[in-house]
Amino acid sequence: MVLDLLLIGLAIAVYPLPILAFVLVVSAPRGVWKGLAFILAWLACLVTVIAIVLLVTDGQPPPPRSPPSTAVLALKLALGLGLIVYSEHRRRRRRRRSAAVGGTADGNPKTSRSSITSRTDEATVWSAASLAVLLQPWGMVSLAATTVVEADLSHSASFLALLGFCVLATSSLLAMELYTVFAPERAHVALANLRAWLDRHKDPAIVVTCLVLGLWIVGRSLYQLTA
Repeated sequence: MVLDLLLIGLAIAVYPLPILAFVLVVSAPRGVWKGLAFILAWLACLVTVIAIVLLVTDGQPPPPRSPPSTAVLALKLALGLGLIVYSEHRRRRRRRRSAAVGGTADGNPKTSRSSITSRTDEATVWSAASLAVLLQPWGMVSLAATTVVEADLSHSASFLALLGFCVLATSSLLAMELYTVFAPERAHVALANLRAWLDRHKDPAIVVTCLVLGLWIVGRSLYQLTA
């Protein structure tokens, strides 16, 4: 459980779309407060999912080879396969779009970016929180939920693993928020560079992240189902 949670948490932390949205949010007027609202909503989603799973299992994992255990592993396998399929879908869509516009991913990137920035500047703290909920990588969070089923709350290691997952999954957002608070001028330059890099490389990053995590989950699930 611990290794799976750490890998899922790492994948969530480096997933480009929420990071790009957070960069826009924290760079807007009153960005520190909007960023804090984004992080709190993000964490609330993770904690809520974990709490629901623990309430259902009563903090005790199902017995190995039992019907509930097998059903959870089958669901986990399906989610892993879904990540692989989504990775291939993103890869093909990127190739089609690049071919359609002569090798660029966006026919008018400057207009698109300026429009998004304008809308983010006008966003409220509540809008930033809503954005965190919408952009949560729910496929990966669902994978985490199927892994939390294995948590045994009678052992302190399970609490530490769940806490570590939440912190790791939020680590990239926390790092950007703290950087903005303590070094706003340098953070502005660094986040602008990060945004430019993500604009160019977010699709390959999504493909690689989903493919690697999907392959790991599929392999682990097949091993546990057949062992």
